[in-house]
Amino acid sequence: MPSALPLGDPAPADGVLPPQAAVGAEARGFSLYAHIPFCTVRCGYCDFNTYTAAELGGGASQAEYAQTAVGEVRLAARALDASGVPRRRLSTVFFGGGTPTLLPAGDLAGILGAAVEEWGLEPGAEVTTEANPDSVTPDSLAALREAGFTRVSFGMQSAVPHVLRVLDRTHTPSRVPEAVRWAREAGLDVSLDLIYGTPRESIDDWRASLDAALECEPDHVSAYALIVEEGTKLAAQIRRGQVPDVDDDDHATKYELADAALGGAGFHWYEVSNWARGAAGDAPQNKRFECRHNLAYWRGGDWWGVGPGAHSHVGGVRWWNVKHPRAYAARLAGGASPAAGRETLDAETRLEERIILELRLADGLPVDVLAPAARREVAGLIAEGLVQRPQALRGTLVLTLAGRLLADAVVRRLMP
Repeated sequence: MPSALPLGDPAPADGVLPPQAAVGAEARGFSLYAHIPFCTVRCGYCDFNTYTAAELGGGASQAEYAQTAVGEVRLAARALDASGVPRRRLSTVFFGGGTPTLLPAGDLAGILGAAVEEWGLEPGAEVTTEANPDSVTPDSLAALREAGFTRVSFGMQSAVPHVLRVLDRTHTPSRVPEAVRWAREAGLDVSLDLIYGTPRESIDDWRASLDAALECEPDHVSAYALIVEEGTKLAAQIRRGQVPDVDDDDHATKYELADAALGGAGFHWYEVSNWARGAAGDAPQNKRFECRHNLAYWRGGDWWGVGPGAHSHVGGVRWWNVKHPRAYAARLAGGASPAAGRETLDAETRLEERIILELRLADGLPVDVLAPAARREVAGLIAEGLVQRPQALRGTLVLTLAGRLLADAVVRRLMP
């Protein structure tokens, strides 16, 4: 089942933020995340805040969800206005889940349309939806493009049937290239999400998945190591000995294979688990296919998260919504914010999070933000081959391939 919400301070019913949120807002971008918490089947590895029809229970309606989410969009605009945060056009919008495309395209268009009415879109804004390959049709993808979506991210995960079965995925491998073709015909950019390290996935299985993904000629690929979360079906299967546990060495080998295959196919890594088509570099054409929405997260930008369990962040104030769709709908029906709690980040916490997130980026982490003790670690990181020497000597820490494999350990050495 979904993981628990963090603890925090009470959030006001009107959603108004403390004064800190408005400071410097004009210079920051603004994004919207819309959480669609529905799935046809709960995948065995998933602990996201999602619900199948059987889990949803009474008082929460998938059919009425879009209108409920629009209600939060309206509340968000009022709350930000009342907080003194200037209205900014949206630079990115991201629909995640769950499976957003379980809702009719018109419902997703309605949520996006409400956001555009309130804030507008920047020229060239990135508007993404996640989708399962078996949750779209040519008509639904064309309707999304017509509504203003620019990008679709398909949960491919693997091209090997027995791996998909372990993950409880519902699509067949042959559906992925078909869905990609439909998205291309609709005029959408395409990202593919892969998972490596699934129990009983061989090196040849993983290589086959990479080859199949590249044959689809996507614009972007995400590749994540399988993490076994407590409370999931997969964790119970491993505990009972029904499937083997995941292996860190296997993860490392498969990561290196992914980086080599993707690099050889003309992709560049820009975040530890993400690769975009095109050469590395700062020129705009080289950044074209990087996911700008996720970059806003990693760089500590401002975003409002709509939906049950969604998290938001504006100017160092972070909050999160109640988790269950029934409680979420009830709050909004009563005219109240669905926020369950919030926290105002102090300078130390913001620095810690900056180190954790920016060190994962190919653009790197400025050395001068580090505490003096952490700066003394830099020479050792260079000597151990964990950060790139030329960039470090110019004042920016960029992980090497070895450093990416040990990113968490590098972070611990740089913490204040």
